[in-house]
Amino acid sequence: MTDESPSNAQAYSVSELAFALKRTLEEAYGFVRLRGELSKVTHHASGHVYLTLKDDKAALDGVVWKGSVRGLSVRPEQGLEVIVTGRITTFPAGSRYQIVIESMEAAGVGALLAQLERLKGKLAAEGLFEASRKQRLPSMPAVVGVVTSPTGAVIRDILHRIRDRWPCRVVVWPVVVQGDAAAGQVAAAVRGFNAMTPDGPVPRPDIIIVARGGGSVEDLWAFNDEALARTVAESTIPLISAVGHETDTTLIDFVSDRRAPTPTAAAEMATPVLSELKALTADYDRRLATAGGRLIEERRSRLTSASRGLPRPADILAMAGQRLDYAASHLTMGLRRNVDLHARRLAGAASPLRPAMLNNRVAQFGERLNAVNLRFNGAIGRRFDADSARLTALDKLRLTLNPKRPPRPGFVLVTRADGSLARKGADLAAGEAINLMFEDTTRQAVIDGGDEPRPTPPPASKPVARKPAAPPAGQGDLF
Repeated sequence: MTDESPSNAQAYSVSELAFALKRTLEEAYGFVRLRGELSKVTHHASGHVYLTLKDDKAALDGVVWKGSVRGLSVRPEQGLEVIVTGRITTFPAGSRYQIVIESMEAAGVGALLAQLERLKGKLAAEGLFEASRKQRLPSMPAVVGVVTSPTGAVIRDILHRIRDRWPCRVVVWPVVVQGDAAAGQVAAAVRGFNAMTPDGPVPRPDIIIVARGGGSVEDLWAFNDEALARTVAESTIPLISAVGHETDTTLIDFVSDRRAPTPTAAAEMATPVLSELKALTADYDRRLATAGGRLIEERRSRLTSASRGLPRPADILAMAGQRLDYAASHLTMGLRRNVDLHARRLAGAASPLRPAMLNNRVAQFGERLNAVNLRFNGAIGRRFDADSARLTALDKLRLTLNPKRPPRPGFVLVTRADGSLARKGADLAAGEAINLMFEDTTRQAVIDGGDEPRPTPPPASKPVARKPAAPPAGQGDLF
């Protein structure tokens, strides 16, 4: 056996080696550009995107941090072929390397069109392309809103075409129509037009035109944005999409209310031709006058034909006049006979009537009335005398039963200090102060002697002695 001598090499910890490899990779591959197909795309709740880049022979994990997701030109989706730029690093906890992606773009037209088809299928499944959702365009708009670049030839073509066709107001919302910011600005313009009010400083458009000139698929890609398509679909104002040439198709063409092959065609769809409307109105006026004349002539002919079968008005009036003359000739004689008849009936009814008969009848009723008055007055008088006698007796009884009246000579009215009447001696306590009311004055006393009574205020005035009223006959005295 041979003895092995110990090595002089330094022993690294796992963490030291992992982070040393991490620094080495980041320094060697601080910027790389890769092309591959996306798979295992995961949009995490934190906002980060985790994915895998692969080709037919290898695969590489990747991550897009939350701050870089918004700057991507395409949305990471499963199966999309892209070109990414970033830096290679490692994930020490898992002993694997990955790419931190900073930018991403579609790898060619084929990838963009494949992504567009997937997005079209998604929106179509939600019903955003249904014809029932399309709004009718106004026939004669007063205000037309245009969303486009203010410096391109598109806006000049639209304004020129509208000016030749229809007198209306055009409100332009300037936006960029290419690049990363285009989709957001166009969506903001559509929402801004919908938020306007008819009586605001800028009137609300009756129709909106979203326009852009032709270009490549990459140039028009901003109009394939999903958020922009949903904004166009939600617009309450009818919207015409006029992006690119006739052969160009973007996502908003499917969700808009009408697609125009060119911006100039969009202006023609949005506005009528004033001269054509004037000619049409004049033609309608001429046709209305002609139809009215024919109708009047037809009614005149029908009236003439119908009048031939009717009798002449003179003949109808002659017969009625003859009947009127006959009735008038007999009316005077009939009235005179009626008056004579009523006169005879009145004379026959008045002959038995004489003034003496009425006077006798009045005298009889007068005698009966006097007899009734005499009986009534006698009964009332007797009733009044009886009630007066009863009232007098009750008043005398009231005076007799009054406990406060001055007592008769030899009698005393005993009251407590509070003025209440003392009815029994047992009710009075020893030492209690009482008032003794005599016929001529009131004195104070204390029950069973004792201390001096509490002073009692003297009466306001000396009561005047008066002779008590005699009780009524048959009524005993209370005291």
